[in-house]
Amino acid sequence: MRLLIGFHLLDRQLVDRDGYPVGKVDDVELAPGEDGTPTVVALLVGPRALGERMGGWFGRWIADTARRLHPMADPAPLRIAWERVDRVDSAVYLNVSRDLLPEPVLETWLRDHVIDHIPGADHAGA
Repeated sequence: MRLLIGFHLLDRQLVDRDGYPVGKVDDVELAPGEDGTPTVVALLVGPRALGERMGGWFGRWIADTARRLHPMADPAPLRIAWERVDRVDSAVYLNVSRDLLPEPVLETWLRDHVIDHIPGADHAGA
């Protein structure tokens, strides 16, 4: 499948096999294919991937903040292997449930330390 990375993948919504949102594609990992053509091998998700893609002082600030808030010393972005992609159209659809993907640690930290302390946050959809 031929894709334009900037048009078909970057900043597209990721949707799991059950129709639930997973996040957005913040960057891609490339490797040379059999004929030497760059091939997408993984989708990268999270603020570190986005910041590194953006570059400049603002991108560095985003990536550095994500690193500082992460419990690991040098966290890598959430990496979703290309084999997990079912199809690409207005969104990128995965062939796996979001429950089977690694949990984004920064989002978990924000949920536990910020969102859960907002009054009414425990009444989703109410």
